[in-house]
Amino acid sequence: MPVIKQEQAFCNMHITLSNTGKRFNREWIFRHVNHEFIPGKAYAITGPNGSGKSTLLQVIAGAVLCNEGTVSYQSGDRLTKVDDREAFRNISIATPYLELIEEMTSTELLNFHSTFKKLLLPVEDILAAVNLKDAAHKQIRYFSSGMKQRLKLAQAFFSDTTVLLLDEPSTNLDQEGIALYKKLVAERTAGRLLIISSNDKNEYDFCNEVISISDYKK
Repeated sequence: MPVIKQEQAFCNMHITLSNTGKRFNREWIFRHVNHEFIPGKAYAITGPNGSGKSTLLQVIAGAVLCNEGTVSYQSGDRLTKVDDREAFRNISIATPYLELIEEMTSTELLNFHSTFKKLLLPVEDILAAVNLKDAAHKQIRYFSSGMKQRLKLAQAFFSDTTVLLLDEPSTNLDQEGIALYKKLVAERTAGRLLIISSNDKNEYDFCNEVISISDYKK
């Protein structure tokens, strides 16, 4: 089966987990996950705090390796295999533990990010869309926690990727920020594969399928 090269464009990436498991030391976080994630659909991974939701999302993203089974990526109508080392180019992610470069301004950060992943809009338009236009040239170290979260969401939603992974996306957001998150979901996820890790139903009540991490405990 041909492998997509770096210079080739991705489209409609499928992600398949086959008998996938992850452990830390001798403790299994989850095991025997068999699931296909299909473009154009939204999935929620739910479970109590500390149950492994975030770890599963990182395994799906390829940021953390699984200890058993596989995670495979395929692209296009013919489901052409995507090299594991290149899959990240078509995946954007926003998480509470994602570190921002706080010495940069939001404009500098998004411009830097654009050297790795193409952005869907000019930087100034992205910042306006997440209500950060007035802070465009302010160092991120002076942002509130809510402003930082909006910047993380902007970085993910406005990256030119077909896979969008969100971990507890409304963390640190006030009611206005939560409304913004809902708006981004409504306007910026058509045709994309969306996976949300959360135990807050308000963050994923629109999802097509809910996956409980508890079903994959040893």
